[in-house]
Amino acid sequence: MNGKRGPAISRREFARRAAIASAVAIVPAGTLPGRRTLTEFSEQQIKDAPPLSRESQAEAEARYQSILGVYGARFSEPQKADLRRLCLLAQLPLDNLRKFTIENGDGPALYLKPLVEREKKPGPAAIPHAASQSAKKP
Repeated sequence: MNGKRGPAISRREFARRAAIASAVAIVPAGTLPGRRTLTEFSEQQIKDAPPLSRESQAEAEARYQSILGVYGARFSEPQKADLRRLCLLAQLPLDNLRKFTIENGDGPALYLKPLVEREKKPGPAAIPHAASQSAKKP
């Protein structure tokens, strides 16, 4: 080969192509043909979720209503539907977590163990015996 590369691309052209690629990447999946929308996926996820007891459903609904009471004016209707879905889906893990019995004297289940290993300084045991005796003599 003659050693020449293809046509050079300028920084401006690179930035333009990168902007187009990122714009295409953030197109909502519901706008593409043959894709399910977020609400269809959410409804299917709620249907597939295990059933909750009446108490759990009431608690999830109360959580939803309390969120709406504080932040209700900030949500659109699709966001409110998604919020209700999230409250219902979060209830089962909460119920499972509450099944564990703990007492005041129980310690934590996990301890924080740092992953950083520090370099250990050599202590007095690492000094050879002969060197320590020569240091003692004047």
